[in-house]
Amino acid sequence: MLFSSMTFIYVFLPIVVLLYLITKKEFHNPILLTASIIFYAWGEPKYLSIMLLTIIINYFGAICIEKYNNNKKAVLILTLLGNLGFLVYFKYFSFILENINGIFHSHISIPDVIKPIGISFYIFQAMSYLIDVYREEVKPQKDIYKLALYICLFPQLVAGPIVKYHDVADQITNREVNFEKVSIGVKRFIIGLSKKVLIANTLAVVVDKIFVQDPHNFSHLIAWLGAVSYAFQLYFDFSGYSDMAIGLGLIFGFKFMENFNYPFISKSISEYWRRWHISLSTWFRDYLFYPITRALTSSNFAEKITKKIGRKKTSVLISFLALAPTWALIGLWHGSEWTFIAHGLYNGFFVFIESVTKWHKEGKTKLVRFIQHCYMLIVALIAFVLFRSPTIKYAWDYTMNMFGLLHLHKDKFIYTNVYYIDRLVIFMLIVALICSVPIFKNMIYLKNKKVRCFVNIWLLVLFLLSTCFIASGTYNPFIYFKF
Repeated sequence: MLFSSMTFIYVFLPIVVLLYLITKKEFHNPILLTASIIFYAWGEPKYLSIMLLTIIINYFGAICIEKYNNNKKAVLILTLLGNLGFLVYFKYFSFILENINGIFHSHISIPDVIKPIGISFYIFQAMSYLIDVYREEVKPQKDIYKLALYICLFPQLVAGPIVKYHDVADQITNREVNFEKVSIGVKRFIIGLSKKVLIANTLAVVVDKIFVQDPHNFSHLIAWLGAVSYAFQLYFDFSGYSDMAIGLGLIFGFKFMENFNYPFISKSISEYWRRWHISLSTWFRDYLFYPITRALTSSNFAEKITKKIGRKKTSVLISFLALAPTWALIGLWHGSEWTFIAHGLYNGFFVFIESVTKWHKEGKTKLVRFIQHCYMLIVALIAFVLFRSPTIKYAWDYTMNMFGLLHLHKDKFIYTNVYYIDRLVIFMLIVALICSVPIFKNMIYLKNKKVRCFVNIWLLVLFLLSTCFIASGTYNPFIYFKF
């Protein structure tokens, strides 16, 4: 079931919210858990068993970690392998076999494995719970229904944000629902819906028209149009979903972490990733990058290397050895394609260079900050092209086209610029540009009555426009559903 569907907006959500608000507190968790199972089973009932099995494995795994304290590392590893087994089979098994066939010229039959929606998100949430228990940051949840609610809570089930258990453990047991939270939650939901339906879906049309063609067959201007449009499409698609998830969480008394913080105003790639898909980057930072760094720093390897090359160079080497696998896996998390792995390593390369050169430190003058901002935008746009492209070769050709370094087949320019861009697209690009900077930040939180009245009327207009677009059939699934 999609958040941006008439069924969800006008049937499922009103029924769940009404039941939630009119019932006693002790019924809140059962209502949400039942609603979450129905929500997930609505689109993929045959894969509901995978999610339920994940809940059972992690429930008993966490209890065993506490019970068998002397062997808790072995229990943790076995349970993590169980989680990763689901993820590898459903998401990467075909990719692995394809590459084995390519490398060894074998003819292994590749099964047609369909990936369950949201598996990357709920598996990562489950693993964060296990690791938190192992680190003794939280106690194992003895109530399996409460753990099930954490893993499959429908607002953030299929596309995040990735909620860490220690952030919501207390809220699962005890949370407050009041008029202010519900009001803010509804407003956040409408903002997210508008981002998705009005901006992202409009720009998706022009993006699809451009990226379906050979990069040799359209002009440099169209190449830039496609890159910029896709950057805005992905941002408003995913941040829109995150806004809706955060808004729905507030309606039910949960406070989820912010997942986006105006990434396009960044002045380095390091800052950009502190503002983009924050829940994913912090997950890998806390559960992979920091542990690798600590392990390498405290090992005999660090001592031996320090004696040979010095402490400063050793620190740089350890940073590289921790960043490389982290960013490769961040890329791989997004999908079973080499383009995603290349995308991760590409971003990781610039994060590493910035950490060595201190480029990620904000410049002291306006000119330096402007140069830093331009650098970040160009690097990020190339990353978006790589993310959207079907192959690395396609991404290379597309990028060369953007910078005038590709020989164009002008005799094969089938379409004029009007085919790609019209008044609506131009208008939405302007709207996207304005909404990607914090001009209207915190507008929904202001207490001034006149401002609040204006904001409420405007949000009502946006909601009606969005539902009109949905009713007309002009929508497409959230991009991050496939990840």
